[in-house]
Amino acid sequence: MSLKIKLGWKETVKWVAWSLLFLVIAIFFVRVATWEDYYYREKEGSERAITEDVLEEVELEEVEPTEQEVKEYKVAADRPRYLSIEKLGINKARVLPVGVNASGELGTPNNIFDVGWYDASGKPGEGKTMLIDGHNGGPNVYGVFKKTPDLVDGDIIVVERGDGEIFKYSVVENIAVSLDESDNYMATALKSPEVGKESLTLITCTGEWSQTQKTYLSRQFTRAIIVKD
Repeated sequence: MSLKIKLGWKETVKWVAWSLLFLVIAIFFVRVATWEDYYYREKEGSERAITEDVLEEVELEEVEPTEQEVKEYKVAADRPRYLSIEKLGINKARVLPVGVNASGELGTPNNIFDVGWYDASGKPGEGKTMLIDGHNGGPNVYGVFKKTPDLVDGDIIVVERGDGEIFKYSVVENIAVSLDESDNYMATALKSPEVGKESLTLITCTGEWSQTQKTYLSRQFTRAIIVKD
Protein backbone atom coordinates (compact mmCIF):
# COMPACT_ATOMS: atom_id res chain seq x y z
CA MET A 1 0.00 0.00 0.00
CA SER A 2 1.38 3.39 -0.96
CA LEU A 3 0.55 6.41 1.14
CA LYS A 4 0.51 10.03 -0.04
CA ILE A 5 0.46 12.98 2.30
CA LYS A 6 -1.76 15.75 1.06
CA LEU A 7 -1.33 19.29 2.38
CA GLY A 8 -4.29 21.50 3.08
CA TRP A 9 -4.48 24.89 1.33
CA LYS A 10 -3.28 26.75 4.44
CA GLU A 11 -0.18 24.59 4.72
CA THR A 12 0.46 25.00 0.99
CA VAL A 13 0.26 28.81 1.21
CA LYS A 14 2.59 28.82 4.23
CA TRP A 15 5.12 26.60 2.47
CA VAL A 16 5.07 28.83 -0.65
CA ALA A 17 5.47 31.98 1.48
CA TRP A 18 8.50 30.60 3.33
CA SER A 19 10.02 29.40 0.08
CA LEU A 20 9.67 32.86 -1.47
CA LEU A 21 11.20 34.48 1.63
CA PHE A 22 14.26 32.24 1.52
CA LEU A 23 14.59 32.89 -2.21
CA VAL A 24 14.49 36.68 -1.70
CA ILE A 25 17.12 36.49 1.07
CA ALA A 26 19.38 34.32 -1.09
CA ILE A 27 19.09 36.73 -4.04
CA PHE A 28 19.88 39.68 -1.74
CA PHE A 29 23.11 38.17 -0.43
CA VAL A 30 24.21 37.10 -3.90
CA ARG A 31 23.65 40.65 -5.20
CA VAL A 32 25.54 42.19 -2.25
CA ALA A 33 28.49 39.84 -2.75
CA THR A 34 28.53 40.51 -6.48
CA TRP A 35 28.35 44.28 -6.01
CA GLU A 36 31.11 44.26 -3.35
CA ASP A 37 33.39 42.20 -5.57
CA TYR A 38 32.74 44.53 -8.50
CA TYR A 39 33.34 47.62 -6.33
CA TYR A 40 36.70 46.41 -5.01
CA ARG A 41 37.83 45.34 -8.47
CA GLU A 42 36.86 48.75 -9.86
CA LYS A 43 38.73 50.59 -7.09
CA GLU A 44 41.80 48.35 -7.21
CA GLY A 45 44.76 50.46 -8.26
CA SER A 46 43.20 53.87 -7.66
CA GLU A 47 45.21 56.43 -5.73
CA ARG A 48 43.37 57.59 -2.65
CA ALA A 49 43.56 57.92 1.09
CA ILE A 50 43.38 55.00 3.50
CA THR A 51 39.84 53.70 3.97
CA GLU A 52 37.91 54.02 7.23
CA ASP A 53 38.16 50.30 8.05
CA VAL A 54 41.94 50.44 7.85
CA LEU A 55 41.98 53.60 9.97
CA GLU A 56 39.98 51.83 12.70
CA GLU A 57 42.16 48.73 12.48
CA VAL A 58 45.42 50.59 13.11
CA GLU A 59 43.84 53.35 15.26
CA LEU A 60 45.34 56.24 13.32
CA GLU A 61 44.79 59.81 14.50
CA GLU A 62 44.23 62.68 12.06
CA VAL A 63 44.39 65.53 14.58
CA GLU A 64 47.45 67.74 14.14
CA PRO A 65 49.38 68.30 17.39
CA THR A 66 49.02 71.78 18.85
CA GLU A 67 51.94 74.19 18.91
CA GLN A 68 52.14 73.68 22.67
CA GLU A 69 52.18 69.88 22.35
CA VAL A 70 55.01 70.11 19.83
CA LYS A 71 56.95 72.52 22.03
CA GLU A 72 56.58 70.28 25.08
CA TYR A 73 57.72 67.14 23.27
CA LYS A 74 61.02 65.95 24.79
CA VAL A 75 63.47 63.15 23.98
CA ALA A 76 66.90 62.10 25.19
CA ALA A 77 69.73 64.49 24.24
CA ASP A 78 71.21 62.13 21.61
CA ARG A 79 67.92 61.19 19.89
CA PRO A 80 66.05 62.88 17.02
CA ARG A 81 63.33 65.21 18.31
CA TYR A 82 61.98 67.12 15.30
CA LEU A 83 62.09 66.74 11.51
CA SER A 84 61.58 69.67 9.13
CA ILE A 85 61.48 69.93 5.33
CA GLU A 86 60.89 73.54 4.30
CA LYS A 87 60.12 72.64 0.67
CA LEU A 88 57.21 70.43 1.76
CA GLY A 89 55.93 72.72 4.51
CA ILE A 90 56.94 70.28 7.27
CA ASN A 91 57.93 72.26 10.34
CA LYS A 92 59.12 70.39 13.42
CA ALA A 93 57.22 67.15 13.03
CA ARG A 94 57.66 65.16 16.23
CA VAL A 95 59.99 62.19 15.84
CA LEU A 96 58.74 59.20 17.85
CA PRO A 97 60.80 56.04 18.41
CA VAL A 98 59.40 52.91 16.72
CA GLY A 99 60.52 49.30 16.51
CA VAL A 100 59.39 46.24 14.59
CA ASN A 101 56.36 44.08 15.35
CA ALA A 102 56.15 40.31 15.70
CA SER A 103 55.95 39.97 11.91
CA GLY A 104 59.13 41.97 11.46
CA GLU A 105 57.30 45.00 10.05
CA LEU A 106 58.57 48.48 10.86
CA GLY A 107 56.22 50.39 13.14
CA THR A 108 54.73 53.81 12.44
CA PRO A 109 53.33 56.53 14.74
CA ASN A 110 49.60 56.52 15.53
CA ASN A 111 49.30 60.14 14.41
CA ILE A 112 49.65 60.85 10.69
CA PHE A 113 51.42 64.15 11.51
CA ASP A 114 54.23 62.49 13.49
CA VAL A 115 57.18 60.55 12.07
CA GLY A 116 58.80 57.40 13.40
CA TRP A 117 62.51 56.89 14.02
CA TYR A 118 63.58 53.24 13.89
CA ASP A 119 65.32 53.00 17.26
CA ALA A 120 67.78 50.35 16.04
CA SER A 121 69.07 52.68 13.32
CA GLY A 122 71.54 55.55 13.63
CA LYS A 123 71.19 58.70 15.70
CA PRO A 124 71.93 62.27 14.57
CA GLY A 125 75.65 62.93 14.69
CA GLU A 126 76.52 59.28 15.25
CA GLY A 127 77.90 58.76 11.76
CA LYS A 128 75.46 55.99 10.81
CA THR A 129 72.22 55.82 8.77
CA MET A 130 69.06 57.08 10.45
CA LEU A 131 65.77 55.53 9.29
CA ILE A 132 62.57 57.59 9.63
CA ASP A 133 59.11 56.67 8.34
CA GLY A 134 55.81 58.52 8.15
CA HIS A 135 52.25 58.19 6.89
CA ASN A 136 51.02 59.01 3.41
CA GLY A 137 47.63 59.98 4.81
CA GLY A 138 44.35 58.97 6.38
CA PRO A 139 40.75 58.91 5.08
CA ASN A 140 40.35 62.66 5.30
CA VAL A 141 43.77 64.30 5.58
CA TYR A 142 47.15 63.95 3.88
CA GLY A 143 49.89 62.57 6.09
CA VAL A 144 53.21 64.20 6.93
CA PHE A 145 55.08 62.38 4.13
CA LYS A 146 52.43 62.64 1.41
CA LYS A 147 54.65 64.88 -0.74
CA THR A 148 58.07 63.29 -0.16
CA PRO A 149 58.01 61.94 -3.76
CA ASP A 150 58.39 65.61 -4.83
CA LEU A 151 61.86 65.89 -3.26
CA VAL A 152 64.79 66.09 -5.67
CA ASP A 153 68.56 65.97 -5.36
CA GLY A 154 69.88 68.81 -3.24
CA ASP A 155 66.71 69.41 -1.22
CA ILE A 156 67.42 69.76 2.49
CA ILE A 157 65.97 67.73 5.36
CA VAL A 158 66.58 69.07 8.87
CA VAL A 159 66.68 66.98 12.04
CA GLU A 160 66.85 68.58 15.48
CA ARG A 161 68.31 66.46 18.23
CA GLY A 162 67.07 66.32 21.81
CA ASP A 163 69.83 68.66 22.95
CA GLY A 164 68.84 71.24 20.34
CA GLU A 165 71.70 70.60 17.89
CA ILE A 166 70.68 70.85 14.22
CA PHE A 167 71.68 68.36 11.51
CA LYS A 168 71.07 68.91 7.80
CA TYR A 169 70.85 66.23 5.12
CA SER A 170 70.90 66.73 1.34
CA VAL A 171 68.76 64.43 -0.83
CA VAL A 172 70.77 62.29 -3.24
CA GLU A 173 68.17 59.67 -4.22
CA ASN A 174 64.38 59.47 -4.21
CA ILE A 175 62.75 56.37 -5.67
CA ALA A 176 59.54 54.36 -5.48
CA VAL A 177 59.97 50.63 -4.98
CA SER A 178 57.20 48.08 -5.50
CA LEU A 179 55.75 46.51 -2.37
CA ASP A 180 57.09 43.10 -3.44
CA GLU A 181 60.63 44.45 -3.66
CA SER A 182 60.56 46.87 -0.73
CA ASP A 183 61.60 44.34 1.92
CA ASN A 184 64.76 43.52 -0.04
CA TYR A 185 65.45 47.23 -0.53
CA MET A 186 65.51 47.81 3.24
CA ALA A 187 69.10 46.57 3.37
CA THR A 188 70.02 49.40 0.99
CA ALA A 189 67.91 51.91 2.91
CA LEU A 190 69.91 51.17 6.05
CA LYS A 191 73.22 51.97 4.33
CA SER A 192 74.68 55.32 3.38
CA PRO A 193 74.56 56.28 -0.31
CA GLU A 194 78.14 57.45 0.17
CA VAL A 195 80.49 55.18 2.10
CA GLY A 196 81.74 56.77 5.29
CA LYS A 197 79.12 59.53 5.40
CA GLU A 198 76.25 59.80 7.85
CA SER A 199 72.89 59.52 6.09
CA LEU A 200 69.14 59.66 6.51
CA THR A 201 66.47 57.56 4.81
CA LEU A 202 62.78 58.54 4.78
CA ILE A 203 60.14 55.91 4.01
CA THR A 204 56.44 56.23 3.23
CA CYS A 205 53.69 54.47 1.31
CA THR A 206 52.98 55.69 -2.20
CA GLY A 207 51.54 54.67 -5.56
CA GLU A 208 48.26 52.86 -6.14
CA TRP A 209 45.96 51.59 -3.41
CA SER A 210 45.09 47.89 -3.07
CA GLN A 211 41.79 47.31 -1.32
CA THR A 212 42.45 43.56 -1.15
CA GLN A 213 45.81 44.05 0.59
CA LYS A 214 44.66 47.22 2.38
CA THR A 215 47.88 49.05 1.59
CA TYR A 216 49.59 51.06 -1.11
CA LEU A 217 51.46 49.05 -3.71
CA SER A 218 54.76 50.97 -3.52
CA ARG A 219 57.14 52.40 -0.93
CA GLN A 220 58.97 55.70 -1.39
CA PHE A 221 62.59 55.76 -0.24
CA THR A 222 64.25 59.18 0.09
CA ARG A 223 67.96 58.95 0.85
CA ALA A 224 70.09 61.90 1.94
CA ILE A 225 73.62 62.50 3.25
CA ILE A 226 74.72 64.87 5.97
CA VAL A 227 75.99 68.29 4.98
CA LYS A 228 78.12 70.69 6.94
CA ASP A 229 77.34 74.41 7.13
